[in-house]
Amino acid sequence: MANLLTVVLNWRTPDMTLRAAEAGLAAMEGIEGALTIVDNASDDGSYEKMLAEVAARGWDTGPHRVRVLQSGRNGGFGAGNNHGIHAGLPDGGRPDYVYLLNSDAFPEKDAIRALMAHLETHPATGFAGSYIFGEDGAPHRTAFRFPSVAGEFEAHLRLGLVSRLLRRHIVAQPIPAQTQRVDWLAGASLMMRQDVLDRIGLFDETFFLYFEETDLCHRAARAGWPTDYVVESRVMHIGSVSTGMKKWTRIPGFWLDSRLHYFAKTHGRAYAAAATASAALAGALWRLRLMIQRKDRGEPPRYLRDMLAHHLRHGFVFQGNAQTPIRPLRART
Repeated sequence: MANLLTVVLNWRTPDMTLRAAEAGLAAMEGIEGALTIVDNASDDGSYEKMLAEVAARGWDTGPHRVRVLQSGRNGGFGAGNNHGIHAGLPDGGRPDYVYLLNSDAFPEKDAIRALMAHLETHPATGFAGSYIFGEDGAPHRTAFRFPSVAGEFEAHLRLGLVSRLLRRHIVAQPIPAQTQRVDWLAGASLMMRQDVLDRIGLFDETFFLYFEETDLCHRAARAGWPTDYVVESRVMHIGSVSTGMKKWTRIPGFWLDSRLHYFAKTHGRAYAAAATASAALAGALWRLRLMIQRKDRGEPPRYLRDMLAHHLRHGFVFQGNAQTPIRPLRART
């Protein structure tokens, strides 16, 4: 019988992380495996609080053993999850599947089982992710196409005619009505084959936040392991609790770093420059239209200027090649 390692990453949200772990344990009923909580060097008492609470609830000796690990550094989403995946199962074994669950995501009873069943019955699929909805029940867009120059132009121009012409390049897809193949999925609820991770490696820790799932799914697809969106797996997600994205007043440097690194790594520096130029041109045209219409931009101030300045400062630093082999990172025993 296949087994599963669930990893929940915490950064300064211990109560919510424990709530997510509790929902994850309930959804793991009937599945062999364990759950690991990784604290990403919160330095606010999170680690000690979760360690004590796990013991008090008896989770550390339960049917799905729960461990609380300290990563020792806040290396971001990918690094924290890598720490938990590297640790493997508590008995030193290697899981067949790894399931990533956000600390602000709460799977319904059959959500995890649905993902595992899909991967078991679709051996050519590498990763599988859930239908995500908010506290209000509204569905979230979490199924995407890979970013491209054309996709950057469409996203920043925001013009219906152009969007229709470039519809096959729009990154955020309409919410699928049925289980289907996608390019990549948000990592709030994502199950991965350990065999695939052994082959392509874990998260690229150059990404601090954002684009790390995009890169991982791209590498998997390049190696012949596509990603599927599974509508039968339902997970409630609050969103942006740790990152504070909804309150951003300026685009943070780590987002710009991740965007540039993704394009340069995946397609090369020339393509990354073309993507930034495409976004800047489309964004300028959109702003001109808003000025004429006297409408508010509705985005963080200095967004385009920050993107262009960042690329000019760092565009020759970020490198990558889609053909460069990636050394696999295997779970420690």
